Amino acid sequence: MRPSDIVSSEIGVLFSRLLGNWVYPRRLGRVFDSAGDFILPDTNLKAPDVSFVRDQHLRQRGRYFGEIVPDLVVEIKSQRDRIKSLNHKLEKYIQLGAQVGILIDPELEIVTVYRPIGAPIELRNDDILTIPELFPDWQISIYELWLPIFDEEE
Repeated sequence: MRPSDIVSSEIGVLFSRLLGNWVYPRRLGRVFDSAGDFILPDTNLKAPDVSFVRDQHLRQRGRYFGEIVPDLVVEIKSQRDRIKSLNHKLEKYIQLGAQVGILIDPELEIVTVYRPIGAPIELRNDDILTIPELFPDWQISIYELWLPIFDEEE
């Protein structure tokens, strides 16, 4: 796993916070960062940048690697990543059982949503991201994902 640039890292923290603020009060499951590894059915060990697992898929206690496909996987393009390999990675998660995959591209300010049925959907700044199959009533505006620009001091 390559290190992420700081823009990708910050977007991962931001997305995790926005999602976690919805998930945890409703006790829907858990949100994980890129340090949370999952052993997938194809025996690969993977750690999406952000992931979510529904409560019914989690063990009640103990520390362990998740031997499951997360319900939601999010990959955030860093400056070294290639879109083609990230697309393939998200398609593989969906094939293995993820309900939703999300690719966040900070350079182009595009969010691509993958689902088991249908073509991926691209969202831009004026669009709203919803994931009703996992989080009814949760939504975020795409522009909320992009980092603030601070003026340089003169």
